[in-house]
Amino acid sequence: MIPIKVASSIPTVAKAGEPRSPAMAALQYLQPGALNLVALPPLSLYIHFPWCVRKCPYCDFNSHEAKGELPEKEYLDAVRLDLEQSLPLVWGRKIHTVFIGGGTPSLMSAAGLDRLLSDVRTLLPLEIDAEITMEANPGTFEVEKFRQYRDSGVNRLSIGIQSFNGEHLKSLGRIHDEREALRAVEIAHATFDNFNLDLMYALPSQTLAEAERDLQTALSFAPPHLSLYHLTMEPNTVFAKYPPSLPDDDASADMQDMIAETMRGAGFDHYEVSAYAQPGRRARHNLNYWNFGDYLGIGAGAHSKISFPHRILRQARFKQPASFMEAAKRGNPVQEEHEIARADMGFEFMLNTLRLTGGFDPNLFGERTGMSITAISKALDAAEAKGLLYRDFKLIRPTELGQRFLNDLQEMFLGETK
Repeated sequence: MIPIKVASSIPTVAKAGEPRSPAMAALQYLQPGALNLVALPPLSLYIHFPWCVRKCPYCDFNSHEAKGELPEKEYLDAVRLDLEQSLPLVWGRKIHTVFIGGGTPSLMSAAGLDRLLSDVRTLLPLEIDAEITMEANPGTFEVEKFRQYRDSGVNRLSIGIQSFNGEHLKSLGRIHDEREALRAVEIAHATFDNFNLDLMYALPSQTLAEAERDLQTALSFAPPHLSLYHLTMEPNTVFAKYPPSLPDDDASADMQDMIAETMRGAGFDHYEVSAYAQPGRRARHNLNYWNFGDYLGIGAGAHSKISFPHRILRQARFKQPASFMEAAKRGNPVQEEHEIARADMGFEFMLNTLRLTGGFDPNLFGERTGMSITAISKALDAAEAKGLLYRDFKLIRPTELGQRFLNDLQEMFLGETK
């Protein structure tokens, strides 16, 4: 294919807050070094609900403490406008999965959630068996409301338990206690066929025995899916400014080994760095992320990755709810927008796919980036030589050592695309 050069006076992206016409939003420019995607990847939808009861000291997500009555209707109006204005980017493409995250989406009324999913179905073609996940906080569980969520179309819950230990919940700033955590799982188990439990380990002053007790409590409910996260000190959080006393590296490594052994013995598939699933219960939405699939993100602070035959676009919405709602009314809630450069493509792809413990087919690189895998051959060779990566003509995957030092492995691909 011969690349077509476009006059430099024609903008390739809209400026922040500038309304975009459907023609401009959908237009694809062929430039020197343009990509060549033979087929577009699966498309998911992410919807962000930005409010929570209280901001946790470890949390770096776009969440805002709810003060007074939430402007639910105004926010859902803005989300619909956001979706309507984004449609030209995804014309004709089906949505395979939906994820409603936050914040705490379970603060939304049952009527609000029903309206939200009705808007989605009206504007987008959903797969008949689309996975529709909603995040929930144990401190917001109400039996009847969650039944209504299910009746509106939510078919998978993701519950932020974090711990079943009351003292550890206090140290994490969670609004629920151990009794509410247990009750939330009981309600989820009785109401939903498919659900995930989030647990964290290496918590302030946590012992190996306490971490194992948390895990065994979770497993006693036979969850289809568990997400097990090592607590990290993220920048711009309270914990980063005032670090608590955490288990040392040896203690946290012991916890990690205990988790791997326990989950293996329980018959769970460790398919992603932090994710464990019973057979057939992998999180389809998250798998699309890790396989460098596409996702349209709507709502305050949501991010998008949208592929076209000759380019891949990234977007980020305004983070503050009020700013997002006002920008949506003006015609463009997108604050930042750029195309992924060829030089960054290998790193972006490997940053995601290396999280998969089972690895990926080398052909996926070409399918999702429009480039030859030889573009990252130097970094692949170096990673293999260090014992961080295994590869043959059918598979590329991190070794056990590579999983342990995943950040180092991923960084080897930074700026390596040729």
